[in-house]
Amino acid sequence: MKYIDISWPISAAMTTYKDRKDVLFTQTKTWESDNVRETSLTMGLHTGTHIDAPSHMLEQGNSVGKDCIIMQSCQVIDLTSATDGITKDDLMQHEVKESIILLKTKNSFFDVTAPFNFNFVFLEQSGAAYLVKHGVRAIGVDYLGIERNQPNHPTHKILLEKGITILEGLRLEHVEPGTYKLICLPLALIGVDAAPARALLVQ
Repeated sequence: MKYIDISWPISAAMTTYKDRKDVLFTQTKTWESDNVRETSLTMGLHTGTHIDAPSHMLEQGNSVGKDCIIMQSCQVIDLTSATDGITKDDLMQHEVKESIILLKTKNSFFDVTAPFNFNFVFLEQSGAAYLVKHGVRAIGVDYLGIERNQPNHPTHKILLEKGITILEGLRLEHVEPGTYKLICLPLALIGVDAAPARALLVQ
């Protein structure tokens, strides 16, 4: 059994969405003064690998809950040839075999500490609608957003209105296309619109 960690490493130097200053480590106790080390972390919930809850984009949407935990088969689809938005036509070239789909693009090859790349590959509205029709219940993408600056956020809303989990900030550089078991455990936060998560593939 092989585990592949597909989580974004968290550090003060990591890439953040639109270069927001979202990550701050503060050393609260030091060895020199306290004979112990303790550190606090301040971080936006939409930082690194995370789950979007429906309340992120829907006024009456649910917050993060137990239904955001994922422990089942998934399919990694190779879309590294895509240069802009992933459309229905792009996805029609692949057989959708699982209800959880991870989209591997050129984004996975960006450095995890590089400045935010505003030209990242994203899931276009037609692509989202296509996956909804195929009964997908969760979609994972390999950058810090599933769409760019689309007016009214249609991709998010198409998916979240259907109860489809959005997993953002995956690292799929070393993952081959195929079927895996996905283990994705968001933090047990209450009443919020997102939760950082650790995501692993089991092969």
